[in-house]
Amino acid sequence: MFKEWFTEGIPIADWAKDFTSWTKDTFAIFFDPIKQHLGNFMEWFSEDVLMLIPPYIFMIIIAILAFVLSKKKIGLTIFSFVGLWLIYNQGYWEELMSTVTLVLIASLLSIIIGVPIGILMSKSKTAEAILKPVLDFMQTMPAFVYLIPAVAFFGIGMVPGVFASLIFATPPTVRFTNLGIRQVSKELIEASEAFGSTGAQKLFKVELPMAKATIMAGINQTVMLALSMVVIASMIGAPGLGKEVLTALQRSDVGTGFVAGIGIVIVAIIIDRFTQSMNKQNNA
Repeated sequence: MFKEWFTEGIPIADWAKDFTSWTKDTFAIFFDPIKQHLGNFMEWFSEDVLMLIPPYIFMIIIAILAFVLSKKKIGLTIFSFVGLWLIYNQGYWEELMSTVTLVLIASLLSIIIGVPIGILMSKSKTAEAILKPVLDFMQTMPAFVYLIPAVAFFGIGMVPGVFASLIFATPPTVRFTNLGIRQVSKELIEASEAFGSTGAQKLFKVELPMAKATIMAGINQTVMLALSMVVIASMIGAPGLGKEVLTALQRSDVGTGFVAGIGIVIVAIIIDRFTQSMNKQNNA
């Protein structure tokens, strides 16, 4: 066997294929419900919730949120309304709702998974030592590679797009949560312990509130990374503005690709400013 490895090469590809097939068959009871129910939920949320909101009402709601979050700065308010109106004017409103659904679900799942893992890392040096290489691997691996297990386990569509985005976007939340809690003043922790705080009270009333700014910075990065996966996820059937960019690229249609790309930029700027404004409000 070892002689064959030296002469013909180590069959890593065959091992990976066999392992993927075994995992898919063994845990089908886990993957199939996710594919079905999450896919149905995302389709319902995009088509039966977001699309039912009249476009101009949606624009007004986002503009009001921008006005409130930015502390009554008119610039972000105008940009949010005009930017969304431009996307609607170019006929990409349905694609925008699909993109918002993909980014929202992927970001929420990343936060739900990332924050507890970050807390675990901050409390255990062993967990930190084990998880750091995993996070490094997740962040350094090219984003396209995530599409392979996503398609293998979930087929094509929006669900594998969420799965790939989840892997790519989760590390910042984990790292920043770990960093934020570790940076909490030891004097504050000792003071809480002196007043007889339990571990849960210390975490939720001292450490997490003090680390909120750092955690929010990680969430901001997670959301932006999830949005950056929109175009890549379209390669495995995820709908949205990314699909329009990909289609334009395949057809060498510069105009359509430019308009869809501008739409993604507008969404990115709005989301980035919203999350930053929320962080500033929490720190105020």
